[in-house]
Amino acid sequence: MNPAPRTLPELLERRALAHGERTALITGAERLDFASWQARSGALAAALHGAGLRPGDRVALHHGTAHWTEYAVAFFAVLRAGGVAVPLSDRAAPAAVDHVLRDAGVRFLLRGADGPAAPAGVTVLTEREAAGHTAPAGPPAPAPGDLAQILYTSGTTGAPKGVVARHANLTHGCTLDDRRRPLRHSEAFLHAFPVGTNAGQTMLVNAVNAHAACVTAPHFTPSRFLRLLTEHRVGSVFVVPAMAIELLGSPALAAAGAAGALDGVRLVGSTAAALPQPVAAGLARAFARAQVVNYYTSTEAAPAQITLLFDPDRPASPGRPASLADLRVTTPDGRLAAPGEPGELWLRSPSVPRAYLGDPGSEVFAGRWVRMGDLGRLDEDGFLHLLDRERDVIKSGAHKVSTLQVEDALHAHPQVRDAAAVGVPHPVLGSVVAAAVVAEGELTAAALRAFLLDRLAAHELPDTVVFCSALPRNEAGKVLKRDLRRILTPDHREVHP
Repeated sequence: MNPAPRTLPELLERRALAHGERTALITGAERLDFASWQARSGALAAALHGAGLRPGDRVALHHGTAHWTEYAVAFFAVLRAGGVAVPLSDRAAPAAVDHVLRDAGVRFLLRGADGPAAPAGVTVLTEREAAGHTAPAGPPAPAPGDLAQILYTSGTTGAPKGVVARHANLTHGCTLDDRRRPLRHSEAFLHAFPVGTNAGQTMLVNAVNAHAACVTAPHFTPSRFLRLLTEHRVGSVFVVPAMAIELLGSPALAAAGAAGALDGVRLVGSTAAALPQPVAAGLARAFARAQVVNYYTSTEAAPAQITLLFDPDRPASPGRPASLADLRVTTPDGRLAAPGEPGELWLRSPSVPRAYLGDPGSEVFAGRWVRMGDLGRLDEDGFLHLLDRERDVIKSGAHKVSTLQVEDALHAHPQVRDAAAVGVPHPVLGSVVAAAVVAEGELTAAALRAFLLDRLAAHELPDTVVFCSALPRNEAGKVLKRDLRRILTPDHREVHP
């Protein structure tokens, strides 16, 4: 039997009692052990009560990625006080922050010393103001069915939407049994995910639940990331595709590999978006002793996720799911797709499902099933093939073009460091493929198209190629394709940096 905590505060309390001096979280020079985490979050919870927080009140959290330990304390303080945590990204524009504060009905704002101002009616607190407070002797413990968190989507296609999660949703997969803690092969795991993202929230739960200590890189650069990997004897590494691309393009990775610094890594996990096939293969070569894993999930679907184990001998697929029980592929008429047949992807939540704030009956949610917005297929051997985001499929004449397939082909060119494809208007075909490319050295659109001739059909070849210094991405590392469509003008010009 695997005893599970009812709430995350219960899990933190148990870990603080069992091994309070063990380091849970490291950010730069700051270290947070379990006992300090419990004490500091209790003091801040008491300060929130003293300021008038009532059960169910929404509390926004605004802490920079360089201050993960402060954020971890604040998040657990809100949950312990019976409030609802609303994480904010410090990289979000002021207008986006204001939208979240108003949309979520925030009453309190916990922030660092340099956090944003709050609108009228919102009480601002910092951890410093919690000094002298002690946790009440018997604070009302939240119930598993109580609302715990409102996390906003990345807003890549429109205004960010609030996704609500209850305590039972956040604790799924957690354990009170120290013998069953995940990441037991690691002394530490490393990530550089921003606060306020779904990937960041997963790492926060790992910090309180996993055997390994959580090491965060305040700002991602390949050299800093690899230095932390060596310094903390990291056995598990978590990235998004943009970080993986930077790592593979950095001389620091080859130097670390030559020095044997990567030999202790046993797991390289990627999330937020599909790894381009050449990037996944590059990670498998660089981290030769590690399993490369694609974690397929979303803010709406979590904790539902499919763990795709990448097989270098099957590079056309991001991997074979460890389990197919909670994945289904459906055709437009709603039936289950046969092996090899494309369709919409759905994940089933193993716990209390999430919902959109104010819109629980959205077409995205169907009971415990969550529509992922992706098209894909399962082949006869059980490997998943992601075809494209449904909204990104390019309809060009009589053809449908997968932007993921185009991007995989672009990434295969040795001089391409990053690339993305979108559809742009065409007067005859409706849409054609346009590509934005970050290249190393001299590379022309003609040379790139010549390279692609053996990899893509004629209707898949980019009609427009724009060379740029970087792709527009949001704080979670996802390419902002709506911005690319504005950059990739449909007048068929080759544009150089």
